Amino acid sequence: MGAPGQPGEEYRGFEQGPIRPPSEAHSLLLRVTRNCPWNRCAFCPVYKGTRFSLRPVAHVKRDLDAVRDVVELIRGAAGEDGALADARVAEALARGAACDQQALAAAWHWAAGGMRSVFLQDANSLAAGAERLVEILSHVRALFPWVERVTSYARSQTLAKMADGDLRALAVAGLNRIHVGLESGADEVLRLVKKGVTREMHIAAGLKVKSAGIELSEYVMPGLGGRRLSEAHALATADALNRIDPDFIRLRTLAVPAGVELAEEVRSGRFQVCSDVLVAREILLLIQSLEGIHSVVKSDHILNLFEDVEGRLPEDQERMLATIRAFLDMDPRRQVLYQVGRRLGYFTGPSGLDDPAALARVERVCEQLGVGPENVEEMTRELMTRFV
Repeated sequence: MGAPGQPGEEYRGFEQGPIRPPSEAHSLLLRVTRNCPWNRCAFCPVYKGTRFSLRPVAHVKRDLDAVRDVVELIRGAAGEDGALADARVAEALARGAACDQQALAAAWHWAAGGMRSVFLQDANSLAAGAERLVEILSHVRALFPWVERVTSYARSQTLAKMADGDLRALAVAGLNRIHVGLESGADEVLRLVKKGVTREMHIAAGLKVKSAGIELSEYVMPGLGGRRLSEAHALATADALNRIDPDFIRLRTLAVPAGVELAEEVRSGRFQVCSDVLVAREILLLIQSLEGIHSVVKSDHILNLFEDVEGRLPEDQERMLATIRAFLDMDPRRQVLYQVGRRLGYFTGPSGLDDPAALARVERVCEQLGVGPENVEEMTRELMTRFV
């Protein structure tokens, strides 16, 4: 797992880690652990070259106290209607000049988003242990009793080893949701990308979180099996999700940036990246194979080919499938226009092609860059790696 924070470690001020789930864009990001205790996934560029450590609980609480001080400044600057006039904002910032500037920036961002949620960073905050986390959660709730949701990333390996009573204690202390990188339910895929977890461990961990009364958000990575394992990846992942019945299934399509281990596998030809059409077929098979569960499917990442493949199972299943089929039924030229338009942010789904103005802009881009069916995958992969 890596060394914990050293005894007597000096407080270096408010800290924030590098990433958070898309759904936590407006959350206060509170760094409980640093980096990732596993840090070997072949597809992940984050945390490489870093060392995992636990932040002292007292330091995390000082971070929270610093944010509380800024929040009080903000509340003092608000008018009776809660609005922040420019003059009051300037005055509050002047009064906060002596504050920890990182805490000041984090608190103002949080305030702009409504101060409703807190996300515990980094990659696996539950590695800090239940006792530490209960103390931190209690401090969050004491300082900010209006907070509606506190969430965290966690690895299935960590969750599977935790005592049921510890997870229940975290739920009682105010941990509302855990985000888990399932990525795949296929053991061969998990071994291929060095995920460090098995299918059965994923399932056991997910069921433990649900049993503790904590919401569970499972991330699935379309394309992770490459062309060779695409079908097996979809079917085994659907089966694992059917056994877990998570609250959320979040799609995050594979992109392979330079520098990650999987990029060398791509260069050597040992891993063949799926085309957008194959990824679409994979997602279609995945969603078709989800049965007997009531999860909410979310496609809340820019890497995804379909932003609007979202809904609750089972009632929205056919609507989601219809969106994917609409893309697969297009002729190759129209598919190219959609692929480029989606990656440039013009479209959220195939229906976007019905917007004449947006379609015309994409057609101009394709013409200027010479993009067609023969080279669209190369262009879209380049665009995707910019978002990793």
